[in-house]
Amino acid sequence: MLVWGTCLRNVVSQGRYLDLIQGMTPIKRGFFDYLADTSLLTTNPRAIMSFGGNLFGHPHQTSLGMLNQLTIRNYVLVDHLDISFAPGLTGITGESGAGKSILLGALGLLMGERARTDSVRPGAAKADVSAEFGLRKDSALHQKLLADELIEVDDDCCLVRRVISAEGRSRAFINDVPVTVNYLKEATEYLVDIQDQDQHQRLSDRHVQRNMLDEYVQAKPLAEKVGTLWRDWQSSAREIERLQRAIAEQEDRKNLLNYQLEEFDAIGIADGELATLETEHKRLAQAQSILAELSQVQTSMENLDDLRQATKVLEGIDDSHSALDAGVETLNSALALIDDASRDLRHYADQVIVDPQTLADTESRLEQLYELARKHKVQPERLAEHAQRLREEFDAIASDRSSLEQLTAQEQEQQRAFAAQAEKLSSLRKKKAASFQSAVGEQMHALGIKEGELSIVFHAQESEHGLEQIEFHVRTNKRFDAGPLNRIASGGEQTRINLAIQIVAAQRSQLPCLILDEADVGVGGTTADTVGRILRDLAERSQVICVTHAPQVAARSHNHMCVVKREAETDITALDPEQRVEELARMLAGADVTDKTRDYAQTLLNEAHQGGK
Repeated sequence: MLVWGTCLRNVVSQGRYLDLIQGMTPIKRGFFDYLADTSLLTTNPRAIMSFGGNLFGHPHQTSLGMLNQLTIRNYVLVDHLDISFAPGLTGITGESGAGKSILLGALGLLMGERARTDSVRPGAAKADVSAEFGLRKDSALHQKLLADELIEVDDDCCLVRRVISAEGRSRAFINDVPVTVNYLKEATEYLVDIQDQDQHQRLSDRHVQRNMLDEYVQAKPLAEKVGTLWRDWQSSAREIERLQRAIAEQEDRKNLLNYQLEEFDAIGIADGELATLETEHKRLAQAQSILAELSQVQTSMENLDDLRQATKVLEGIDDSHSALDAGVETLNSALALIDDASRDLRHYADQVIVDPQTLADTESRLEQLYELARKHKVQPERLAEHAQRLREEFDAIASDRSSLEQLTAQEQEQQRAFAAQAEKLSSLRKKKAASFQSAVGEQMHALGIKEGELSIVFHAQESEHGLEQIEFHVRTNKRFDAGPLNRIASGGEQTRINLAIQIVAAQRSQLPCLILDEADVGVGGTTADTVGRILRDLAERSQVICVTHAPQVAARSHNHMCVVKREAETDITALDPEQRVEELARMLAGADVTDKTRDYAQTLLNEAHQGGK
């Protein structure tokens, strides 16, 4: 910085100042403009370095990420706008209706808000909004993006983009990789917290409230331990339920198999019984007709006297011709065979019995086997084989309860461990909650809500987060009961209440970039100055971008931007020191800017930057 001052004195004397500042950023150019003032040229180096530190310095911040760049194309009244952001507190000012809401609307789209066709600039095919965020490598979002392969291990920035077509279709990207709008919304919740008079998303979330309290009371390690104990316990409980279901299913199956085997045992199927029964049934069923036909055949076979007499005649022929001898021999053989057949048939007839009772018994037994086959959906001839398979399955089932008993003992121990640590966490939360409530109340009073109070309500609810659900309740008037953040107070009051909570939480929490829309609404004078001081202090820990109408707040900002509307175009530019004085004078006096208001504006700036506070 001292080198800059020396160099500046040299170039000013040589008349080459314009050459030096050409190509500089507006903020750096403003710094050199300020140094060019004769009063600062004669100032000692410490004063120059002090001012330079306020203008260019990077406050110590522990935020999760920082908004570096916002690019807007064809969005509402914007043709093309590139905005660079710095650490610390950035004040955004401008006349009413100039289009300050465009910034919030564009960031809202990046946070997953619903896309509308009127977001697209008239005549354009699409609106395109993108933002580059610096990203802490140890943050949860960095780990999430890394796990989802949307970022590399060494990356320390993240590009978020949203494109809306004139027809209303929307696409979302993270580091040029397409993602769903829901994923975009989840990711940007880590990066940006927009607080306006109509939208209080993040701090109304009970999970965020619980995390803020845990970080404030330094209970995060214990809370993480409680979460781990809960998940281990629940995992064991689920495994117990699975084993119990498995054992119950095994017992049910075994009971069914036992019933089925008892049924098979009661019937008593023998090997080959079905084939024997079917053969016997067939014989018994047609016994009458078989006997009748046998009788007819036997009668025919017995009427062979003429054939026997013919044989004797042939035997009486006195001729030794071989053909005659062969014929006689064959005929005798035929008669002998017929006699054998007749004996066999008589024996068979003796076996064919007409027995109605045996037939009925056989039919009953067959029906019993057929019914069992239908019941088990197997072929009747495979009943014995099926019964054997059932018996083998029954013997193989073993309901081992030893592992269940062991796991149950483990689960009970895990439950006791969770209860002990959760009770410790609950006690710590409740013990330190009063301090958090008091600190937030003090900030609410400083922000102009004189009767403002925060109360932390503990709803009994056992979960991975402990023994209770935490909810922030507030009240702004002692005549009324406290209630949840999103249902109490006006829009302006809600913004300041949320700001008060952010300020207290920022002492020990990692906060996202905070976007405030008129946190100073309804306040002025000393209270507005207090708001500015508080925001500047908060910006030491987290990047804060504040849309404001209060000159006291704008003067306290590390960086000052102004929204200007020119005909149908909206532009946002960084102000140099001289431009800041003019803008603050306009905010103080409106259209009637005088040297006196300029002097007062300069005084506000000097007081704001004195000592960096």
